[in-house]
Amino acid sequence: MKDTAKHQGLRNQLVKLLQEKGIMDKNVLNAINKIPRHLFLNSSFEDYAYQDKAFPIGAGQTISQPFTVAFQSQLLEIKKDHKILEIGTGSGYQTAVLCLMGAKVFTVERQKELFKQTSVLLPKLGICPKHLSFGDGYKGLPNHAPFDSIIVTAGAPIIPKPLMAQLKIGGRLIIPVGDENQIMTMLIRKNETKFEKHEFGDFKFVPLLQDRN
Repeated sequence: MKDTAKHQGLRNQLVKLLQEKGIMDKNVLNAINKIPRHLFLNSSFEDYAYQDKAFPIGAGQTISQPFTVAFQSQLLEIKKDHKILEIGTGSGYQTAVLCLMGAKVFTVERQKELFKQTSVLLPKLGICPKHLSFGDGYKGLPNHAPFDSIIVTAGAPIIPKPLMAQLKIGGRLIIPVGDENQIMTMLIRKNETKFEKHEFGDFKFVPLLQDRN
């Protein structure tokens, strides 16, 4: 598991590209600059690891393009020790970004193959989420709620009610909503019953699957 000066140079270039695309949160950029994204991909894709593209990771899933990871992370406005629920661990790359930003990350993955891979990879890289579980992301993690923020890394046709219920007042839920293409959506919880909604344009994610063991 090598991380070379060449890889660091490619990360520096990627960070510059993300800045040109409007990512300004230094916490996000620093995390992306430190994390060896090539180690989250199949080695046959290593030459493409620092391009701003999504790539297959197995089980019909993808690792999101770096801009998408950075954009969602920036919307969260993470402070140190924020308790974050991530729905869709996938490759673990987004998890790693959140951890390096200082968050306490609780993450759920429903694909057994990816869950097993990530459970091994993250500790090898010295990245330790608070809780990594295999299960149905639609349900969230009620036993660990409430959360300062929630991030969903798959497209959902609707915003799952259980996730809204697990958000602290003042917290943010970042979720791509739609079928074929999704609109990046942020809900801010104002009180027990009221949420403020913001939309940030079109993105494309794999679908958020429900109720499959």
